[in-house]
Amino acid sequence: MNNKNNKKEKKLQKKFEQLAQESEPKPKLAKNCIMAFIVGGIICVIGEFFGKIILELGIPAENKGTIVSIVMIFLGALLTGVGIYDKIAIFGGAGTVVPITGFANSVVAPAIEFKKEGFVFGVAAKIFTIAGPVLVYGIGSSVIVGLIYYIIKLF
Repeated sequence: MNNKNNKKEKKLQKKFEQLAQESEPKPKLAKNCIMAFIVGGIICVIGEFFGKIILELGIPAENKGTIVSIVMIFLGALLTGVGIYDKIAIFGGAGTVVPITGFANSVVAPAIEFKKEGFVFGVAAKIFTIAGPVLVYGIGSSVIVGLIYYIIKLF
């Protein structure tokens, strides 16, 4: 009797899974890729725009990258703080994640979300929940690559 019920349940479970897969919306892969390309490109064009302005102001070219990075991080954090960056991310998807503004968003968004828990247990504890792994593995891999480069240069 129990074996018969188990077979029925398994059959129903398979049918449910099949129905769930059929009714699941299909991702619009081509559209998502195009939108990510466009939005990411626009963000990069904005960075280039600020780079040209910095050079026009007479600031040395070797400082341009640093200043543009600071400006873009500030803009990403500001747009996240006022709720605009999330709307851009809905529209542009991965195009908003890759540039440096995406990093600013990943730091500011958890800080805003957990500010009601206080500065220590909210903001300070949660600020790097998204960006933390990126920092850890980014720094770790750069150290490994640096060591490999150093060893290769010795020979």
